[in-house]
Amino acid sequence: MIQKISHIGIAVKSLDEVIPFYEKALGMKCEGREEVASQKVKVAFFPVGDTRIELLEPTSPDSPIAKFIEQKGEGIHHVAFNTDDVAAQLEQAKSAGVRLINETPVPGAHGMQVAFLHPKSTFGVLTEFCAEPKHH
Repeated sequence: MIQKISHIGIAVKSLDEVIPFYEKALGMKCEGREEVASQKVKVAFFPVGDTRIELLEPTSPDSPIAKFIEQKGEGIHHVAFNTDDVAAQLEQAKSAGVRLINETPVPGAHGMQVAFLHPKSTFGVLTEFCAEPKHH
């Protein structure tokens, strides 16, 4: 079940250029950076209450973020929902006729399990499901 908005992903050309805007103009604090090699991005997170802003900088010209910026420019890239079960959310979306980008969850930032729904099936909003790693 969806529990909350985990984060809003924003595509940027340069973390170094954009982070100061969030820190100086908005007074937010960057809680850290991480490279997610599987997605060919570097990310920076800013907590906002119970959710986060996630800035995404491409690390390669063939990164999905680089392609997004090329086509649409910098801006909101995706909305991510926290769920208790990514696989079950994918199953629900698929049975409702939604096109999946990920058939099964993949590793994302912060060790989370993540999966994406295709924006052509979600009225133009790239939608991500993510779940905290299960600790055994």
